[in-house]
Amino acid sequence: MSDREIDLLLVERVREGDKQAFGLLVDKYRRKLLRLLSRMVRDPDEIEDIAQETFIKAYRALPQFRGDAAFYTWLYRIGVNTAKNYLATRGRAMPTVSDQAMNDDDEPDERLVAKDIGTPESELLSKQMVMAVNEAVEALPEELREAITLREIEGMSYEEIAETMACPIGTVRSRIFRAREAIAAKLRPILGTPEDRRW
Repeated sequence: MSDREIDLLLVERVREGDKQAFGLLVDKYRRKLLRLLSRMVRDPDEIEDIAQETFIKAYRALPQFRGDAAFYTWLYRIGVNTAKNYLATRGRAMPTVSDQAMNDDDEPDERLVAKDIGTPESELLSKQMVMAVNEAVEALPEELREAITLREIEGMSYEEIAETMACPIGTVRSRIFRAREAIAAKLRPILGTPEDRRW
């Protein structure tokens, strides 16, 4: 039995009144949801509150869950929307990929920028690259920013992104390509890369 089939079985049990089945779904996805939310919200107490609200909303919305998407994809959408609403009511915006490129020590995330080998030159280059990525990502339209975040930060497949964003896989590929091109254009002057090459 696949993960998706197990989730659908648990959802069906919840619909039949088995509250423990929902507890199993919460246990299964709680850490993953907290990790997702920690990329949008800094305060651990706020993250816990948003996660709890997400699971409450998911529980109430289970009758509408049709199983077209994987359970986590559906939960992910609820979590992102809950976080957006939470931040909007407090006058704050969601961070971009570039905000996530810096960890708690204000050092660049190695998944998004060149690996730091410890020399002053490489540290300066890394910081310049983070700033360039930041500028490029902030300038992206929301759908490109979301697509590149799901791919590069969440590590989702193109199929999962298509499900999450409710669009065809070709659209996902196009959005990620356009986002990468915009980022590459910002990085070319720093890296000294010719116009006909991306990196």
